[in-house]
Amino acid sequence: MKHLYLVWRNLTRRKVRTAFTFLSIAVAFFLFGLLRTIDAGFSAGVEIAGADRLVTLHKVSIIQPLPIRYLEQIRSVDGVERVAHGTWFGGIYVDTKNFFAQFAVEPGPFLDLYPEYVLPDAQREAWERTRTGAVAGRALAERFGWEIGDRIPIQATIWRPTDGGSDTYEFELVGIYDGTSPNVDETQFWFRHDYLMERLGDLGLVGWYIVRVEDPERSAEVAAAIDSRFANSPYETKTSTEKAFMQAFAKQVGDTTAILSAIVLIVFFVILLIAGNTMAQSVRERVAEVGVLKTLGFTDGRILGLVLAESLLLATGAGLTGLALFSVAVPGLRPLVEQFLPVFFLPPSALASGLVWAVGLGVAAGALPALRAMRLPVAVALRRV
Repeated sequence: MKHLYLVWRNLTRRKVRTAFTFLSIAVAFFLFGLLRTIDAGFSAGVEIAGADRLVTLHKVSIIQPLPIRYLEQIRSVDGVERVAHGTWFGGIYVDTKNFFAQFAVEPGPFLDLYPEYVLPDAQREAWERTRTGAVAGRALAERFGWEIGDRIPIQATIWRPTDGGSDTYEFELVGIYDGTSPNVDETQFWFRHDYLMERLGDLGLVGWYIVRVEDPERSAEVAAAIDSRFANSPYETKTSTEKAFMQAFAKQVGDTTAILSAIVLIVFFVILLIAGNTMAQSVRERVAEVGVLKTLGFTDGRILGLVLAESLLLATGAGLTGLALFSVAVPGLRPLVEQFLPVFFLPPSALASGLVWAVGLGVAAGALPALRAMRLPVAVALRRV
C-alpha cells in the first residue's frame, strides 16, 4: 500500500492513453454484463424449474391439445401428488407489438404447483370466484399501467369463440402476482380455463399438464407410467421433467450460452491486446526509472509487483466501473427488451465472475511487461538516463 501513490502517478503519466484504455475496458465489461444478463434471461425458466414437476405434452407437438379427461387419469398414476393444466392463448392486446404470454389455467391447482408465484390470498379468492377474472405479473402490469379492477380486452387469434359473440375476450384484472426471486417471470397473464371453454363451446381440451411427483427420485418412473397409460391412443403423450422441457424450449433458438460465451471471449481477447499494449508502452517509457529504482534498493520482486499493481488497478477499476454502469442501466434497458426477454436482471454471479475476469485481465496484460522490467539489468536501464 505504501507504493500506491507511485503506481497511481505512473498510470496518470499519459492521461489520454490511460483514459482511452480505461474506457475500452469499461465498455467491454458493460457488454459482459449485458451478455450475462441476456444469458440469464434465456435460462431463467430452467433455473427455477421445479425438480418435482413434470410436463406432459402431446407426443407429436406442443401445439397439439390434449383431452381434459386425462386429468383424472394422470392423477391416479402411482407417485403423482398433484396435477394442473395450462393452455396457450396467444391473443392480441390492442396491437400486435404488445406481445406477452397468456395462459388459460385452473387458479387453485395452478398456483399450488408454482409457489414461486406469490398472489395475495384476497386476490386469489377474487380470481376463483370471478368468471372473467385474470391475473398479471407485476412487470406486465407496470408495463401497461394496469391496476386491479381494470378491464382488459384481448383479441383471439387461435381460440376464436363459437358462442356468436365478438372475437375479443374481456377480462377483469383481479390480481397482480410477484416473484419470489428476480429470475421469476413477472410478465405472464393468466385467466380461467373454464371461461375459455365456455366461449368455445366446451371443447374439453387443454394445452399440457403439469404434474408434481411425490418423490423427485421417481420422476423418470412416473413419467414413463403416464406415457404408457396413453400409448396407442389418439392422443399419445410425452412426459419429461420441467427442467428438461424448459432446456429444450430454450435451445430452439440455439445454444445461447455457447454463442454468448464465444462473444465474451472475443471481446476480452481484443481488450487484452489493448491493455497489454498500453502496459508495454508504459514500461518501455520508464526503463531508465526502473534502473534508478533498482539502484535505490528496489528488488526484482518489488519491481514486478509495482508493474502488476499498475495493470491490476487499471483493469479492475475499469471493469468494476463498467459493471456498475450496467447495473445502473438495467432498469432503463428492461422496458426495451421485456417483450422478448421477460426476465432481465444482472445475476450476482455475473458480478463475481466479472471481478475474476478483471483480475485475470490485469494479470495477463501486465505479466509480460512486469517480467521484462524485473529482468532488466541495471546497467542497460541506466543507459537511457
